[in-house]
Amino acid sequence: MPQDALKILANITDTFARGDGSSANLNEVLRLAASEIGAVRSFLLLTSVDNSLRPAASYGFSSSEFRRLETDADSETFQKTLRSGDPSFIARVSEEDSFSFLAVDAETSLITVPVKFGKKVLGVFAMEFRYKTSISPAEKIKLLTLIASLIAQNVRVEHILASERQKLIDENSHLRQELKERYDFSHIIGNSNPMKHVYDQVTQVARSNATVLLRGESGTGKEMIANAIHYNSLRSKRPFVKVNCAALPDTLIESELFGHEKGAFTGADRAKKGRFEMADGGTLFLDEIGDLPLQTQIKLLRVLQEREFERLGGTNSIRSNIRLITATNKNLEEAISLGTLREDLYYRLNVFTIFLPPLRQRKSDILLLAEYFLEKFEREHNKRIRRISTPAIDMLMSYHFPGNVRELENAIERAVLVCDAKVIHGHHLPPTLQTAENSGTVTDMSLKTAVEAFERDMIQDALKSSRGNIAKAAKHLDSSERIIAYKIKKYGIDTMRFRDERD
Repeated sequence: MPQDALKILANITDTFARGDGSSANLNEVLRLAASEIGAVRSFLLLTSVDNSLRPAASYGFSSSEFRRLETDADSETFQKTLRSGDPSFIARVSEEDSFSFLAVDAETSLITVPVKFGKKVLGVFAMEFRYKTSISPAEKIKLLTLIASLIAQNVRVEHILASERQKLIDENSHLRQELKERYDFSHIIGNSNPMKHVYDQVTQVARSNATVLLRGESGTGKEMIANAIHYNSLRSKRPFVKVNCAALPDTLIESELFGHEKGAFTGADRAKKGRFEMADGGTLFLDEIGDLPLQTQIKLLRVLQEREFERLGGTNSIRSNIRLITATNKNLEEAISLGTLREDLYYRLNVFTIFLPPLRQRKSDILLLAEYFLEKFEREHNKRIRRISTPAIDMLMSYHFPGNVRELENAIERAVLVCDAKVIHGHHLPPTLQTAENSGTVTDMSLKTAVEAFERDMIQDALKSSRGNIAKAAKHLDSSERIIAYKIKKYGIDTMRFRDERD
């Protein structure tokens, strides 16, 4: 091998380290190797999916010669090196008819070596030399084999990285499709008239770029509607970034939204992108917008007007291409009168407003939601619960749910956790649903009243199972028909309501 072989290998290693594994980087490696060794030209052939050889990089070829190389790349000479995994030496290229693309004025030789990683042959590395040089063919083969080993390691790493990148792309695409299906507004639970009006509004605004303001009490599902708008919009494949303005302290919220430059404040040891930059091309959801500090409101107003902003501590303007969705449970008009919300910002946000109704205004959805949450928490907690008893349903329907859908969800999860049978009864529901102050269903919690309430619950449940048949209900409760009939009369239970019910 040449005396400076180690230097040649070191230079090639350095070139690989500085490159990105692209074909341009491989071309540079081949150029460097050829010039250091004194080759006329060189080329790298790698295997494709069907095990045929295709050019991956080259040095010293004109455009027409490279096209001929592409045609002859899968020739028997190169395939032989690929199959055997052994180097080959062709003393006079001019005597080989299959190498017309290598024809030059002077006589040349060709050396091909396998590009191997372990026992796997990834391709063929070849160099063309003047017929007579000071370096023997054996020394050239040794050096080219070492270079091919470096190339193989680089190619193998790039294959792994490409595979991982493709895997991430596929997973990303799959997750985005899942999110789109999950947040398809047609899957949102509720068929009451107020919710149908919400669906109509989501349909109207989703595929536009209009700013949306979601208003409603806490727990009404504003974030879910924001998800539905984004994943049914033209930006559904772009980022969806969420920020809870109430969860961030005033000293950090501006940095979180707009980012900061290195040294902008104590502890800012590096530049950081803000949520506006992260959401570029997609949707930014600002929850609890009514809690945004006045100073930050001014900067947000400029972003909405000019579509640009500066990072904290920076001077360069950054363009903003985002779709803004905001949400609040506050009375914004009152906030304006109190001076905690800028009026001009309010008009910028109030482009398309959707009011989400509280659960007490959509009573017909309570049972649908309860059944949905029951199935959800059955799976999560690995329990098998067949249904919710009629008295429990009555309690849910009579409660005013100040916490809205979120409170109902928590109530059902608690009931699933404490339920030790296949039916959720009234006593499985949270105590807040069973007190006079909150539900208006119990006027006295003495022992006698509690026992009667429990007895009424069991009788109504048995009547539901027997579809109003008193005899079957008595048998189910291991009692007599006379006693059960007496209890029914005592508690004023209407058996007719159970005649057409199904489990």
